Amino acid sequence: MTRARRLRLVPVAAAAWSVAAAAILLPTWSTGLALTLWLAVGGALAAATIRRRSTPSTRPSAAVLVAILALAAGAAAASHVALAQPARTQLAAEALSGGRAVDVTATVVGKVERRADGTLAFDARATAFTTGATRRDADVEVVVRVAPEDVDQPALLDVGAEVIARGTAKPARAGERAVVTVWGSRGVEVTTAPTGIAAATAGLRDGLVAAVDGLPGQGAGLVPGLAVGDTSVVSPELDAAMKASSLSHLTAVSGANCALVVGIAFACAALLGASRALRVGVGLAVLVGFVVLVTPEPSVVRAAAMAAVAMLAVLLGRTGAGTAILALAVTVLLVLDPWLAASLGFALSVAATGALLVFARPLAAGLARSMPRPLALALSIPIAAQLACGPLLVLIEPTVPVYGVLANLLAEPAAPAATVLGLAACLALPVPWLQSGLAALAWLPASWIAATAGTVASLPADALPWLEGWPGAATLGVVGAAIGAIIVLPRGGPRTRRALRGGSVVLVAVIGGATLGSAALTSVAGRWTVPGEWAVLACDVGQGDAVLLRSAGVVALIDTGPEPANLTACLDRVGVSRVDLLVLTHWDLDHRGGVPAVVGRVGTVLHGPADAVGAAVLRALTDAGARSVEASAGMSGALGASTWRVLWPRSDSRAFGVGNDSSVVLDVRGGPIPPLLLLGDLSASPQRALVASGGLAPPYAIVKVAHHGSADQDAALYVAAAPAVALITVGAGNDYGHPRDETLTVLDDIGARVARTDLDGILAVWEGRAGVALWRERGG
Repeated sequence: MTRARRLRLVPVAAAAWSVAAAAILLPTWSTGLALTLWLAVGGALAAATIRRRSTPSTRPSAAVLVAILALAAGAAAASHVALAQPARTQLAAEALSGGRAVDVTATVVGKVERRADGTLAFDARATAFTTGATRRDADVEVVVRVAPEDVDQPALLDVGAEVIARGTAKPARAGERAVVTVWGSRGVEVTTAPTGIAAATAGLRDGLVAAVDGLPGQGAGLVPGLAVGDTSVVSPELDAAMKASSLSHLTAVSGANCALVVGIAFACAALLGASRALRVGVGLAVLVGFVVLVTPEPSVVRAAAMAAVAMLAVLLGRTGAGTAILALAVTVLLVLDPWLAASLGFALSVAATGALLVFARPLAAGLARSMPRPLALALSIPIAAQLACGPLLVLIEPTVPVYGVLANLLAEPAAPAATVLGLAACLALPVPWLQSGLAALAWLPASWIAATAGTVASLPADALPWLEGWPGAATLGVVGAAIGAIIVLPRGGPRTRRALRGGSVVLVAVIGGATLGSAALTSVAGRWTVPGEWAVLACDVGQGDAVLLRSAGVVALIDTGPEPANLTACLDRVGVSRVDLLVLTHWDLDHRGGVPAVVGRVGTVLHGPADAVGAAVLRALTDAGARSVEASAGMSGALGASTWRVLWPRSDSRAFGVGNDSSVVLDVRGGPIPPLLLLGDLSASPQRALVASGGLAPPYAIVKVAHHGSADQDAALYVAAAPAVALITVGAGNDYGHPRDETLTVLDDIGARVARTDLDGILAVWEGRAGVALWRERGG
């Protein structure tokens, strides 16, 4: 099959993807879009038929056939959305948009996973919604979120279980497969445990988790993830390291896992003398069993579908048609599930597979000109995947991993062994001694992968900052293409080739230099751009809090923001390597998500009332040497030449539960720190109680505004505090509308200078000669 013929189906897949994306993002247009495309298909077929009858010897060209197929694929995807939309719209409209109490009866269809904020999340198929006395039957997909302590029988919560989630529901965003997100604030009740195959596969997965329990090191928790995609026992530190080193794909069941399992089954059948058709049949049967074992959620099904199409190619004897097979698989999946068009995971899977099919061989040939061929072949695979997936990954985190290719080169050889041995241990549940032995063998390559992730993640400058959003993705795509051209195109040759290669070198040099310069400014050299006299510094960590205090060489950090990477960048920029006092005001993700960045570098951690999530965070800190102290009103201490005093929460009050309203509130003053009031995420009600307590000592030079400037504020508190400067730590373009106009009006009315991290970047404050000095990263 020629290269042109292999690429013929790519426009069909592209059309299906584009139309599916338009239909799910603009669902009200899906019916009209589907009708228009079906009419276009009919018109094209009619024109082709008339032409064929008038000139029987003329066949439709390949371009015409591809165009018709593209129109048909797009029409089919739009039709799927149009047919599903009425029920989805009606359900979302019936009292689910206002946050009313609702009971949702559902069956769990996806793995139960712990999210970064500590809550559990799982996909479910809802069969009924009950609001008040009204019950409505349904058959839609939902996402359920719930705190672990609110699940009545957590051991039974698994795929196949029937549950009732009690709480509130709100419509999902356009483009999401789930119709609503259900927050189980009033608990999740498991009414029926998994039965049949679901119970059997859950038992096998749980058995593998139990088999690795007790094995030393981080590799033990990695075995179930590598074998069956169960990351429940992967520690937060290892999870962060896997992501930082570009190895997190190894614990996601992907086409590589499916291909490995199918390949083993295919080879075993071949050794037994089975025919090609029988070998393919055996491979497909094993593939179905593997999908059932690891749970048939969308990401697994799409990976299996690609492997199944590959088996079809083997059966037809056309193994070289990889690109055409991929395009066909993408088209079929998008018609069956148009919501994949908005799935970044699906896009990454397709990009990685396409890169390996199209670019790995040319990259290997180019690399082989300057290194041994086996090494060139080994490097070409991670380089191709990195160049293709990098532009998509910056949409998640605007950084470029520096050592991703190296990490994959070191870890990839161990992954198949860990997967096969771990899967064998999973299936060996009925024979405990065999399962234990296989689990121990799987632990060896898994430990190598864990050690690789930890080592690479700890290297200096492991990630370069990059442009955010689609401009960043487009820029990195251009850079990736230029790097590919430099590797593939040999020196010399025709003028056009030399110009293309030379232009690519210049482009990479210019953008690479700019990136390295930016990285320097946000790390070592960045210290020269921040005023050296700062005493209070609000880091720009997105939608979250991370405020540094410095007095006589002693450093305090108030909260850590939502992500370790952003906090690390801020600490590196201002040269902070150790935190003498860490204050965790409460346990929301946007206040404690960056804790892994400072584990092992904290002296004392002062914290509010702890729930299960908080207890886990504190355990990680204390295990690394920190001292833990629970804060309550009246406590005080020294920070260098300054003093701090806890104003909230009260130890003798149960009026406010764990969360925002029990945030630790601090009064810090003396030495180089101007009188400072840090309000955490306190809402209006406890703010009024704080004012009434008499604990405030106004006027304050600086107030860190509560809850990112939300509307839930007590204006009397800010009037009483009378701040000269109001710091608002908030993320650009956040979904909450923070800071709210009402709060900004209050601050303006009292004459405070407002500084915001979303607009101004890093904020630094200190006691100047003429009063409080304020420096803004963007604006000075």
